[in-house]
Amino acid sequence: MTIYALKPKFQALLRPVARGLYRLGVTANQVTLAACAVSVALGVFLFFAASRISGAGLWFLLIPLWMFLRMAFNAIDGMLAREFGQQSKLGAYLNELTDVIADAALILPFAAVAPFDGVAAVWVAAFALLAALSEFAGALGPTVGGTRRYDGPMGKSDRAFVLGALALWVAFAERLPTWALWLFPALCALTAWTVVRRVRNGLRDAAAQ
Repeated sequence: MTIYALKPKFQALLRPVARGLYRLGVTANQVTLAACAVSVALGVFLFFAASRISGAGLWFLLIPLWMFLRMAFNAIDGMLAREFGQQSKLGAYLNELTDVIADAALILPFAAVAPFDGVAAVWVAAFALLAALSEFAGALGPTVGGTRRYDGPMGKSDRAFVLGALALWVAFAERLPTWALWLFPALCALTAWTVVRRVRNGLRDAAAQ
C-alpha cells in the first residue's frame, strides 16, 4: 500500500472546493498550470537561498506545506476534469508534463544542501531523473493497451512525503545528516523499482485486456 491509496478519501474532502472553483469559472488546466508554476518558483528560490543565504534552512518549511497543497491542487484539477466535463487532450498532456517539471523543481533544492552540495549532488539529480521516468512509465500504459499505472513503492505521493520530511530536517538542522548520503541512493533504488513495476504491470494489464 502506498500513500496514493488514500487519494479517494482526500478527494472527498476537497470536492466542495472543486465545486466552488467550478462556479467561479476556474478550469482544470488553470489549476494544473498554477500548481506547476508555484512548484518551479519555490524550487528555484530554495536552491539559490540554500546556496547563497546563511541560515536559509527555515525557508525549507515551505516544502512540506506546499507538498500538501500541491496534492490538493492535483486532486482538484482531476475532479474538475472528470466531474465537471473539463477533460481535454491538452489537459492530459499538461497533467503529465507539469508533474514531471514540478517534481524536478522541488527535488532541485536538496542539491544545494550539505552533504549534497558537492559531488554527492549526482544522487539528487539521479532521483529527479528516475522520478520523471517513473511518471512516464505510468503514463505509457494506455499506449500499449493498458491503463495509467500508479503502483510502485515510490510514487508521486510517496516522494512528496519523503521530500517533505527531509525539508523539515533541513529547516531545523540547516543540513541533512551524513546518513542521508545512503538515503538518496535508496530512494533511487525504490524509484527504479517503481519504474520496473509500472512497466511490468502495464504489460500484464495490456495482455489481460
